[in-house]
Amino acid sequence: MHVARRLVGRGDEVVGIDNLNDYYDPALKLARLAQLQPHQDFSFQRLDISNRQAMAELFAAERFARVVHLAAQAGVRYSLKNPHAYTDSNVTGFLNILEGCRRQGCEHLVYASSSSVYGANRKLPFSVHDNTDHPVSLYAATKKANELMAHTYSHLFCLPVTGLRFFTVYGPWGRPDMSLALFTQAILEGRPIDVFNYGKMERDFTYVDDIVEGVVRILDIVPAGDPNADMLHPDPARSSAPCRLYNIGNNQPVKLMEFIETLERALGRKAAKNLLPMQPGDVPATYADVDDLARVTGFSPSMPLEEGIARYVAWYREYYGIPG
Repeated sequence: MHVARRLVGRGDEVVGIDNLNDYYDPALKLARLAQLQPHQDFSFQRLDISNRQAMAELFAAERFARVVHLAAQAGVRYSLKNPHAYTDSNVTGFLNILEGCRRQGCEHLVYASSSSVYGANRKLPFSVHDNTDHPVSLYAATKKANELMAHTYSHLFCLPVTGLRFFTVYGPWGRPDMSLALFTQAILEGRPIDVFNYGKMERDFTYVDDIVEGVVRILDIVPAGDPNADMLHPDPARSSAPCRLYNIGNNQPVKLMEFIETLERALGRKAAKNLLPMQPGDVPATYADVDDLARVTGFSPSMPLEEGIARYVAWYREYYGIPG
């Protein structure tokens, strides 16, 4: 929604695609959609990206100049309960996107990967030049598969493709299954919050406006093949194909307990904490090396956590009608 709003705001014509499923409350999805529908350059089609025929027909009808692919079955823990939802959306759906782009001559495909691809890596900060062959969740494996599929299509069909590894996105209109929303709701309702790995976690929390800025800047930078890519010493972020990968994170990991304290200050309430062990599929820390993104775009995320959380809390209170 944020990316679409930014694009129509600068004069682009945008077609939005979503299946509006019930993974979380569709009312929030419809409310986001309502933010976009007044724009005359925005139109919406309710489609599931895993529907091969419908996607082929869409691409043939619209012949998109550029595609921003941010649709996915998200969430690490849910992938333990419903694995097929991840292969349907993240693998089959992504294949349909790639096929549409290559058959209709798309100028540039930008897609969301995830910091989850770093999996069991312990070298910090995470670099796009590091190996990512040890995922620890099916969600992460599907995102790694996206990167491999994108490179294959870029190599075979000279399709310009850029993948962005998002790091813990937060902000207004955010998903209600993310920790910020779960913590905010529980604290306001006087319920304890679940704190995994006994609070010994760090995340590179990235404000949504910073993500949008990175996506839009990258969309306008169509990659070319790198003639200096050395296949004797392969680098995951370099290729002779027009395919690139970048981290997009705040480059400032925050301890989970500090994150909770910042939210407590914004809400004016203390949280009761239910300390729990690490959940399967989780990792103790994420930390983005964003040097490549900054070099190419001249931009790196920088929203201070205190301000970002304050903006989220203000939105939350307004959206759910909770007085300050």
